[in-house]
Amino acid sequence: MSLNLSMLTREVIERCDTIAACTEEPGRITRTFLRPPMHRVHELLTTWMQEADLIVRRDALGNLIGRRPGLTSDAKIFVIGSHVDSVPNAGRYDGVLGVLLGIAAMKSLAGQRFHVAIDVIAFSEEEGVRFSTPYLGSAAVCGSFDPDWLKKKDADGVTMDQALRAFGLDPAEIPKAAYGREQLEGYLEVHIEQGPVLATLRSPIGIVDAIAGQSRHWLTFTGKAGHAGTQPMIGRSDALVAAAHFVTQVEEYAHEVRDLRATVGSLTVHPNAVNVIPGMVRLSLDVRHADDATRLKAVERILDQAFDIVKDPQMSVNEETILDQSAVPADPALINRLEAIVQEKNLPVHHLASFAGHDAVMMAKICPMAMLFIKSPGGISHHPDENVDREDVQAALGVLVGILGSRAV
Repeated sequence: MSLNLSMLTREVIERCDTIAACTEEPGRITRTFLRPPMHRVHELLTTWMQEADLIVRRDALGNLIGRRPGLTSDAKIFVIGSHVDSVPNAGRYDGVLGVLLGIAAMKSLAGQRFHVAIDVIAFSEEEGVRFSTPYLGSAAVCGSFDPDWLKKKDADGVTMDQALRAFGLDPAEIPKAAYGREQLEGYLEVHIEQGPVLATLRSPIGIVDAIAGQSRHWLTFTGKAGHAGTQPMIGRSDALVAAAHFVTQVEEYAHEVRDLRATVGSLTVHPNAVNVIPGMVRLSLDVRHADDATRLKAVERILDQAFDIVKDPQMSVNEETILDQSAVPADPALINRLEAIVQEKNLPVHHLASFAGHDAVMMAKICPMAMLFIKSPGGISHHPDENVDREDVQAALGVLVGILGSRAV
């Protein structure tokens, strides 16, 4: 088995390299929802799924599904999945690695029959790049795809409806992509951590207890523009100075609360001229924590700080909430099963939270969910330097084979 896993692991890494060549931008990995390179990805995955004794189909949102049927036609379904789209100038393992590990695990179990059906899903979209809406693939699978999204346009003015049809898909069939709650036994996603925790612990893999909740806001600081030379420093209502104080306070507060993530990632200055006092600044606020009460308390405190900063009667701040997503706990029974398999493999057991979003967020709406993280050397992701260690991938593959093998007849 160890030689088999070693060979399969090498194959998985090589296949990640092959899929990395399916890109919209030569010299960079950029693979967005239903762009032409995705046709080649589907061709490759179809061949590899069939080699793993899976029956392959594609749904109307472009999700590619490989199935090993259960013993009976009404057997429940256990899903292994992740996404195959990417951010611009991406690394080669985010999402794709989890799909290929699912295929490799089923290949190692070729010829085996299972009490449940096993579906390996390559979700067509998770990153939200092309149409500014994430989780499109898993939304369709979960039955929560909003038909109004079909009207959304990409940067070229192409609607989602047009993109689906150009790819050979029928938008009217999207509702048929949904799984019923009664059909599913569970969902497991294997993914690179995209952060430094496991690398710091020197642990190859980690069990995800929860996916952190997220709050996103836009804040607009409004002051009074003026001539940078003629307006004395005393009496100015500089919106950028107020915003800068706020950014500093966000950073300081985030350091005070354990495991809190708080980020100001986007900032726009108006009128954005070198000789004009900034009259308005619009900025984003992103707050994340695995405990919703802690997150919401942090958001309240941070927003209070914003309003405390603006005491000048000529200044104001307005806030707009654009996301309030609750934390998503993993299923305790699946966590326990993962922990048992990890211990059987004589691997260290580490639990951690995910502070990035994953398709598991959506799948948890309709079935028990769990995630297994693979160490990210240097904590780097969404970047060409994204990497994995082969022995860590092999460890994750062994755990995945163990989880699936326990469902074999």
